[in-house]
Amino acid sequence: MRYPLLIAALAASTLFAGCSGGGGGGSSPNPTMPGNPGTSSTQKTISAISDEEALGSPLKDFADFDKTADTSSLGAPQSSTRTRSVTPGTCSNGVEFFAPDKNGDADSTETIDFYDPVCAVEARDVVRIYTSTGATSETVNLTEALFAPGNTTPIATRTETHAISNATFNRNGYPLAADGYDLVASDDLNIAGSRTLVGNRELVMAPATSGTNAFCTDAAGYNATGFLRLGITFGWNGGVLSGGSRTVNSDGSVTWTATQTGTLFKGAIGSLSVASGTQNTACPIATPMFTLAGGTALGSYSIPITVTYIHGMLESLTITNATLSNGDSLSVTTNPGQAPSSVLFITGTIANGSTQLATFAVDAFGDGTLTVTATGAEYIITDWHVVR
Repeated sequence: MRYPLLIAALAASTLFAGCSGGGGGGSSPNPTMPGNPGTSSTQKTISAISDEEALGSPLKDFADFDKTADTSSLGAPQSSTRTRSVTPGTCSNGVEFFAPDKNGDADSTETIDFYDPVCAVEARDVVRIYTSTGATSETVNLTEALFAPGNTTPIATRTETHAISNATFNRNGYPLAADGYDLVASDDLNIAGSRTLVGNRELVMAPATSGTNAFCTDAAGYNATGFLRLGITFGWNGGVLSGGSRTVNSDGSVTWTATQTGTLFKGAIGSLSVASGTQNTACPIATPMFTLAGGTALGSYSIPITVTYIHGMLESLTITNATLSNGDSLSVTTNPGQAPSSVLFITGTIANGSTQLATFAVDAFGDGTLTVTATGAEYIITDWHVVR
């Protein structure tokens, strides 16, 4: 069963609130680790948080890319009502779609994703306003509200800007995946009024062949607020420089398969930034458009990922033989017996040899907690990233 009943969503909300003080953007945890930054417990905490960022960066990007394009021209059932001709506001497979948005803005859409198929428990509300900049290009400004199950107040808000080029657009301003397109995106995630996560990424999507697109990406980002108890913050360079594939399946789901590689960084709070270079329009990517500036490299990572979305919601996640910095390892399990709104829908373990560094548990939208084994301290994960 892909979607929870309302009672399951509300139960998951109770569990999540107990872990994070009322939502993914709640108050900071109070780690009980020693204050000396040279202790092994602190080093294990640093490894655990940075390793989760290696996983969180591509999953957040794939989730965003999955909502960017119109898949209808690939000849398969569409993965979301945002590409269908439906009565505005009609609930279909846990999605409501409005064109124009509910505010009536010109050249706009609004997509509301729910944790359940009858559209009772809101998960994400995305308003996009698009502006044509040429026959094959446009800019898109997006505002997204993120909700924990059962919460009517957003746990976080995101603002994004997309520049899309070399594209063919449908009537609602979505690029047609079948024809390929190029995307440059920047986004800020705000929690409790603070600019918390900063990210930039680019996507090169080749035209489809038999329902499958080849793609490549690069990205860089960092946590702007950092972790006060540690006195540091974390950042990442990453991407799929070549070899990625995106396939629309017969049931309308979309599968992304790629090996995400990159480097993790730490630095003093306020010391990190993203440097921008020249946009790429073909794969492989020799020189990434975005790189992280500042900080000290913690090590590199390589994570083979296969992730499938149905109606805009993550359905399954497979990671095989992931290699993280300092020889750390990662295991991840999708638990189909759990509702997508449950923070036990996806669980994982970060280890170094026989030593367990941390465990994490998130829902289908990447909201949950990271628990450091050595200290028992819990850190909040929002939209796949450790935020505080």
